[in-house]
Order: sequence, then C-alpha cells, then structure tokens
Amino acid sequence: MQIDGELEGDVECQSTVIISSSGHMKGEISADKVIINGQFEGKITANNIEVLAAGKAHGVMQTDNLCIERGGSFVGETLPAPSQQQKLLLTEEQPSAIHQVSFKPAK
Repeated sequence: MQIDGELEGDVECQSTVIISSSGHMKGEISADKVIINGQFEGKITANNIEVLAAGKAHGVMQTDNLCIERGGSFVGETLPAPSQQQKLLLTEEQPSAIHQVSFKPAK
C-alpha cells in the first residue's frame, strides 16, 4: 500500500506500507514493514520501519528493527515489538524497555 496524499485514520496491512514524499499521514499503522519518505504522526507497529532521507516521523514506533537514514528525522518513543514486550513482562530483572529518542540530522 502506498500513501501519496493526506490520510487521517488507521491502516492495517499484512505487507508493506509506503508513505511517499508527497504523503502525509496521521493515525496508526500496523504492518509488516513501513517506509516513511513523507510525513507521519501517530503510532506504528511493524516488524521493520525505515525513515528515509526526506522522511519525518513523530510519535510512537513499536518495532525491533528501526532504520533512520541520514537526513530523515524521528521524534518520539520507541518500544520493542509486541512479542518482545511479552517476554519482558515475564522477566522481573529486565531493564526498562522504553526509550526516548530525539533525532535531528546535523547540518
């Protein structure tokens, strides 16, 4: 699925969701892979998330595989993938799984 315009709402996809350079999405995404080359605000739950050089993301990303290219930006919170969260809840001695991330490219 590719988002080229503006979308406000929730998306659930079994494969890849691409937010193109002209795309702007606000809401929640649940997918196998999400590629952000436009703007995103909300929550993503995915196996793989990529923020490309022109991508801007703000919100919560729930994944074990996050890649941010030079020039791309992400401001928000990362959480482990749901299966990993369940394992952490069962283990008492685990450190906190929540990380605050603020990434802005150097000029």
